[in-house]
Amino acid sequence: MPTRGNHPTRGSHRLFVALDPPAAVAAELAGWARGQRTRGGGLRVIAPDRIHLTLAFLGERPVVEVDPIAWAVDGAVGEWAQAGEGGPVPLALGPPVWLPPRHPRALAVGVRDPTGRLGALRDAFGLSLGATVGWRAQGRRFRPHLTVARLSGRRGVLGPLEPTPAASFTVGEAVLYRSFLEPGGARYEALERVRLT
Repeated sequence: MPTRGNHPTRGSHRLFVALDPPAAVAAELAGWARGQRTRGGGLRVIAPDRIHLTLAFLGERPVVEVDPIAWAVDGAVGEWAQAGEGGPVPLALGPPVWLPPRHPRALAVGVRDPTGRLGALRDAFGLSLGATVGWRAQGRRFRPHLTVARLSGRRGVLGPLEPTPAASFTVGEAVLYRSFLEPGGARYEALERVRLT
């Protein structure tokens, strides 16, 4: 676990809270996405180790907020667990979707939350982060998904997509990530990992 308080005191970090799918599921999704290239065209497939399910995108935050945000993530998981929701969360892959729907820039795979515990965890993050640093979730309805590829260039018509892999899996930890935007795509650094117990 990274040491808190070991950050510069100026500047900002681009932060988000996410869950990582198991490596085998991420690899299967990347392979599926590579197979869609001839249908959608111009797709840049995301590396398996960069595929994640975002629960809270905080954007650029002052560096001095990193430690309070890390504590808020810990606190949210604790509150969620104390409410009887703790433990690994069962999920399943859903259908493919272009995002955003009207002017797509990414190919994603929906995630099903059969127990509702994922939604409850996201709500816990919203409350904790709101109380700690004033963060508010965007007004759109939460639609859990895993982004697997990005469109390179503008495409007028996107082709049909093959069915996504049929996979059920569990996630056992939440991660506070720092994101670095680079020419070859985003790179992520885990700042805090919290087990969902």
